[in-house]
Amino acid sequence: SAPEGSPSPPAPLPSPVRIATEGGRPPFNYVEDGKPAGFEVALAQALCAEAKLTCTIVLHQWDGIIKGLETGEYDAIMAAMAITPKRAARIAFTRPYLRIPFAYVARRDTALPNPDPATLKGRTIGVAAHGPQVAYLEQRVPGAEIHTFDTLADATLDLRAGRVDLVLGDKLDLATFLARPEGDACCRFVGEVPAGEPLLGEGVGIGLRKGETALRETFERALAALIADGRYDRIRAAYIPFDTK
Repeated sequence: SAPEGSPSPPAPLPSPVRIATEGGRPPFNYVEDGKPAGFEVALAQALCAEAKLTCTIVLHQWDGIIKGLETGEYDAIMAAMAITPKRAARIAFTRPYLRIPFAYVARRDTALPNPDPATLKGRTIGVAAHGPQVAYLEQRVPGAEIHTFDTLADATLDLRAGRVDLVLGDKLDLATFLARPEGDACCRFVGEVPAGEPLLGEGVGIGLRKGETALRETFERALAALIADGRYDRIRAAYIPFDTK
């Protein structure tokens, strides 16, 4: 047996590594022909190939997905799960593999300078009432007039009607709006919140049980390799039309 005080040998990595996803959040994860699909599924497969891990991807509904990890139903979660202090108290996370910026959209006929706290003074900005964008505007853009809406879709209706100057929201949701004929006809991206803004949150990471250090380091090494040689961007581009690193 190991002498007292020496570190115990690392636990072997699980084989297969079972990765849970929700299957209900396109383009991140969804079900196609009865199988898990989407950006996170393709990324999981690439991470496992890079790390020479045998992996299986399982579907689990969102409710109870952390509990299933804790009780050992699977070994990792890749389900568009934002890293939050509350979740990080229960489980471990890898470094983020997905960050969705906040972006501003304005009408095409608006000659707005690049949005920043100075140029947004006195502007009316529409925002979903329950998102982190409200706190961002209150704390970082004190001169703006904030109009809150039940949903981002309601905010974009007021933008089209000219009742607000801009809308601030999740860039993917706004890209979906701009891809529709009515969005494309009226509006365009005019800027985004700089990366590294703490109020944006840390991003989305792989959820693991606390203490699974070897598995976390294995995934993080594989992610770094995929980012370094462009494989991450090639996978991402098939699902999301902007940088998410």
